[in-house]
Amino acid sequence: MNFFQNLALKYSHNMMEKSLRQGFNVELLKTPKKKVPQDGKQYMLYMHIPFCHTFCPYCSFHKYYYNENLAKSYFENLRNEIQIIKDQGFDFTSLYVGGGTTLINEEELLKTLELCKKLFSIKEISCESDPNHIKAEKLTLFKGLIDRLSCGIQSFDNDILKKISRYNKFGSSEELQEKISKALGILPIFSIDLIFNFPGQTKDQLLNDLQIAKNLAPQQITTYPLMKSNLTKDNIAKSLGVSFKDNEFEFYQIIREYLKSYTQNNSWSFSLEKNSLNDEYVSSHHEYLGIGSGAFSFLEGELLINAFNLNDYARLIKEERNANIAKAYFNKKEIIKYVFLTEIFAGKIEINKFNKTLNCNLEKDLFVELLGLKLSKAIYKENDSFYSTDFGKYLFVVLMKDFYTGMDLVRAVFRDDKRLKNKNFIDVMKENVDPLNSIDMEFKSGQ
Repeated sequence: MNFFQNLALKYSHNMMEKSLRQGFNVELLKTPKKKVPQDGKQYMLYMHIPFCHTFCPYCSFHKYYYNENLAKSYFENLRNEIQIIKDQGFDFTSLYVGGGTTLINEEELLKTLELCKKLFSIKEISCESDPNHIKAEKLTLFKGLIDRLSCGIQSFDNDILKKISRYNKFGSSEELQEKISKALGILPIFSIDLIFNFPGQTKDQLLNDLQIAKNLAPQQITTYPLMKSNLTKDNIAKSLGVSFKDNEFEFYQIIREYLKSYTQNNSWSFSLEKNSLNDEYVSSHHEYLGIGSGAFSFLEGELLINAFNLNDYARLIKEERNANIAKAYFNKKEIIKYVFLTEIFAGKIEINKFNKTLNCNLEKDLFVELLGLKLSKAIYKENDSFYSTDFGKYLFVVLMKDFYTGMDLVRAVFRDDKRLKNKNFIDVMKENVDPLNSIDMEFKSGQ
């Protein structure tokens, strides 16, 4: 990278932290806020399944250890929440199911997906899974329902699998390859998800991961940089050690070169054929409604946060109310920057369409930001569109990673059930902000 590109990376990283710090004001709600669909808008439905059999050291997502009875009760509440949002007038064309482990109880998930297809105009469903839930006989149950399944393999290197506590949980490299080969072809799209830039990971290990994934020939390969937040860095260091050299940029270049025969859907997703159905749903769906414990909704410039505690979530649903307990609101410029990031992450922004959708003037409202991106050769303009360059694709990987690791603080606060129940919200924030040194958010007691 040249001087301007290094400067752009540092500036963009700092601006992301500043945006989250200044533009992210969280208001705790005394009563859940009613969600109202707007005429002419398309919405995506996000569903969260917060259960795992085992926890991985680098994962900061909202989850509970799996209990069959607890999970059955949760799915029942989830289906009741689906009926609530149907009665509020929402409709959806796309559904993304995240977790946790989404296929952890196939029977309950099957009933839930069938209900979604019955109530809404859903044309595509994307789900996540771990390697223990991709048996052919189980996946066959979802033919005609799940259109894309992403499987978190993370690495095919046995040494890395042992260090991140996945070898005994999900099998050796050879066992993983066998599981995947039997799972391919059952559902329309299967994605192998890999993580790169583990501490101590070598080029040969990365290339071996890519070679194995490519030989298996899934419809998609998704490559995420290791995301280290202040919540997970100690666990990562304990499991993998500390790296004194950051290979992220070099490894990202290797990945793009190795997978150049694939079509790049976005900055970290590669497909045998171009497909809008991929891992990063926010790139193609600006507004989405989240259901389930700990789910987020982004509607009309507000981020609504569902109850994390399973008992609180169940109570709200049984009262036939929305499950959101807080909201974060953004000013107009922060919304424009957020949507810009999610769209350029997919490689292209149509300026007139963008302006019409957000009722803005992109080139005027983000003049300084766009100038910096142009000077660093991260984007270029052609006709009525902005496109990301090779360097830009990496820059937007870094920004998206920063965004997701920044959101860890939200999870850290809202899943701390005891302190939240005591209503000491300011104290909760101080306890989380100071050691995390990540984002400070303004808490208010809302109506």
